[in-house]
Amino acid sequence: MKIAVVSEVSARHRNGDLISALDGFGFNIANIGMTEGEYATELTYIHTGFMAGALLNAGVADMVIGGCGTGQGFLNSAMQYPNVFCGLILEPLDAFLFSRINAGNCVSLALNKGYGWAGELNLRYMFEKLFSDASGGGYPPERRESQRRSRIVLQEISKAAHKSFDEILKCLDKEIIQTVLSHEPFCEYLAKGNRAFLDRLLEAGR
Repeated sequence: MKIAVVSEVSARHRNGDLISALDGFGFNIANIGMTEGEYATELTYIHTGFMAGALLNAGVADMVIGGCGTGQGFLNSAMQYPNVFCGLILEPLDAFLFSRINAGNCVSLALNKGYGWAGELNLRYMFEKLFSDASGGGYPPERRESQRRSRIVLQEISKAAHKSFDEILKCLDKEIIQTVLSHEPFCEYLAKGNRAFLDRLLEAGR
């Protein structure tokens, strides 16, 4: 599984905790958001939500892990884009149920509010539950088929309710696109996985 971590400015000091908590699962982890340090531009949840949409629609990530102070901003930002199914995960049970029932491709975490003592352990436990079994296994098991059908319906609703990603690019504020494109780790990762998609972003940002 290819997982992209997209930390934004208010939670960049938690980026190390995120990467440590994901260690040992055997996934291909791309840490392409903000880390602690100095940057010419800062990525807010508006930018990382756009990044999540771009990465998933480009097919270069199977899952995006992000968040913000409360997790609510990134959740709402990411869900504005087609083919993004994001869950707000606050504790291990949330992660278990999101994986089994919703089988989404994006996770939003509260990385300041309520983080507290041993917050890094809570991250680890959440990821253990998120990835412990095959996504979409259902809970309770006898509800599996109904939940699978609901996911298909939701995908169709998403297609009907959203413009295509290319249509969104045409009317999106260029500052958002330009700020994201100024973040080299994101561009480098997208260039390796889908150069043509990056070129479309570059054109839209001009």
